[in-house]
Amino acid sequence: MDKNRVEGSKHEIKGAAKEAAGKMTGNPAREAAGKLEKEAGKLQKEIGKNKDEMHKHHDH
Repeated sequence: MDKNRVEGSKHEIKGAAKEAAGKMTGNPAREAAGKLEKEAGKLQKEIGKNKDEMHKHHDH
């Protein structure tokens, strides 16, 4: 499994927590930062998935 998948998942979870904390405390800047980190995590996870697919097809 590509390290980007793991790191992306971490950022996605961390971002979701920040977003929720921002909503609960009425802090739109923190909420926005959380959304941004969550989306960046999703993107990084997709990059990792693509790399895994490339390696799988290249190895066969």
